[in-house]
Amino acid sequence: MRAHLLTIVGYVFSTLLVQGTSHFAVNAAHYAEVSYARASPIFALGIASMIVQAAVLSWVYANSRWRDGSLLSAMTITWLFGAFLVSYIALAEAGKYAVPDIGSWILTETLVAAVQFTLIGGFLWLAHRWSPALRAA
Repeated sequence: MRAHLLTIVGYVFSTLLVQGTSHFAVNAAHYAEVSYARASPIFALGIASMIVQAAVLSWVYANSRWRDGSLLSAMTITWLFGAFLVSYIALAEAGKYAVPDIGSWILTETLVAAVQFTLIGGFLWLAHRWSPALRAA
């Protein structure tokens, strides 16, 4: 249970750090041009989404063949989850919504997600590397 809770904390921290920096500082103009965005986001829904995503990622990792204690294994599963999520965020959203520039949208969302999920992979590895279940395996 401890590993799952630490994964959730690491996931939320990483996501807030990377996405917050992207949305409100580095790429603020990019997001300001999105016509469908709320002027005042409902942060509680974003946090709830992060908790669900982190809990699913942690559970899948703990019960997968990738859980061998190595940093590379934690990164691999995290990058796969990231690719799954970014395929919607970068590609489907660009196809559904009137984003200002499709190429810029895809590039920005993909690069930011790569940083985000790399950081999350490190937290996933740290959270689970001392897990009793891993030592018993």
